Amino acid sequence: MALGAMLIAFAGVNLLAITDPVESNYVLTAKEMLASGDFISPRIYGNFWYDKPIFFYWELIVAFSVFGVNEFAARFFPVVFSLLNAATAFGFGKKLYGEKTGTIAAMIFASTVAFFYLSKAVITDMTFVFFFNATLIAFYQAYKTGNRKIYLLSFLFAGLGTLTKGPIGILMPGLILLIFLCVRRRPKELLHMMWIPGLIIFAAVGGYWYYQMYQLHGQDFILNFFGVHNFLRATVSEHPRDDVFWYYTMIFFAGFFPWSFLMVYKLKKKWKELRAAAWREDVIFLLIWVGVVNIAFQLMATKYVTYTQPSFLPLALLAALILRDSELLVKRVFSGFVIFYVALTYLAAVPLCEENSGRQAARALQRIDPEEQTPVVSFGDYSTSAVFYYGENIPALGWESDIEKKEPGGMNWNAKNVMPHEAFEKLPVGEPIYVVCQKRRYDLFQQALPHADFEIVEDLPKLLVVKLVLTQKESKP
Repeated sequence: MALGAMLIAFAGVNLLAITDPVESNYVLTAKEMLASGDFISPRIYGNFWYDKPIFFYWELIVAFSVFGVNEFAARFFPVVFSLLNAATAFGFGKKLYGEKTGTIAAMIFASTVAFFYLSKAVITDMTFVFFFNATLIAFYQAYKTGNRKIYLLSFLFAGLGTLTKGPIGILMPGLILLIFLCVRRRPKELLHMMWIPGLIIFAAVGGYWYYQMYQLHGQDFILNFFGVHNFLRATVSEHPRDDVFWYYTMIFFAGFFPWSFLMVYKLKKKWKELRAAAWREDVIFLLIWVGVVNIAFQLMATKYVTYTQPSFLPLALLAALILRDSELLVKRVFSGFVIFYVALTYLAAVPLCEENSGRQAARALQRIDPEEQTPVVSFGDYSTSAVFYYGENIPALGWESDIEKKEPGGMNWNAKNVMPHEAFEKLPVGEPIYVVCQKRRYDLFQQALPHADFEIVEDLPKLLVVKLVLTQKESKP
């Protein structure tokens, strides 16, 4: 099982190019922090950046310092935390139901589509999921054994979760354990959770960075981090088309595949047998865990495919309970998907990442103009990965009036527009400029500059590198 999970997670991590639009934000931020020597304030394009707390950036900085600034380093800690999550599924499953069920739970967890994707993705989720899971497991162990000192571990992991993803790191586990204690009619257990030392640990681990950021950046940090990237994200959809009632049901069937369908099928066949088990305390805990995560995120306006990943460990344990009489089937499916995912990595993921990355464009620019004497700008959807690989900022082209409308400020999504910009009206006449342009936007780009000569110098799968020379100043039509 362990070897299979490692094969899935480690396969191709040194070959997968950094992609846009999410992975590139993390790696460029960590790269700039490492270069600046400032390990407190995240920054990107030379600007302070309040999208996420600091822990994941620290991971990237450590990996870049040890392995160099490359793809393997960027993906190293997501791989490590993915494997830690699989090990947690085994350990907690073994503690609750024995080694056989723990092994089945780990195989289920490590062979889902979500594990395959997140184990290689340069995003916070697998790190956060580990701390989230550890918070709830520590709580349950303290609750079941009566060893209340273990509650302190729960506060520790909640602090690390808050340092990775924000307030959700303590608020959602707290809601889960509160509902569980109320359902079990043991709310008085809250009085025995060692709150004073626990909160001291939580504040020391999870709160000190927030204090430092407030001291350094004041209301700008409060407005952008808590206002835009937490409150606004929860109340105003960043992607309105995804704000539908069935979104996370779809994510369950797709992300938990192939076990989602097997789980539902077996549950239907064994419903009478399993119905009695649903009243056991451990099953109630797992069901509340799954339910709260999915319902809470469904109620939030902004939806992402990875948000409900904290429910996949308890889902794996519930699936293991349903499938533990089918151990041979589980082993065969797991082994088959190990082979499938490894093949998929090299045959599909590697070329797809290359296609959705600015790596080739950056290398083309370095090859065409090794001395970096010619200005470089960008047109179309912005490629932060091109900046990461190129090593210099690449301004985004736009009309001056449109750029002014996108300026960050206030409680809106403009806070994300921190990349440098260059106005069409200010482009120099008669001097060559290289433009990284989306292929599907090339016609629009030519229409915007009727008084210019265009020469395509690199034709890439989704991007073009264009040599541009203006023959006269342009103005917005």
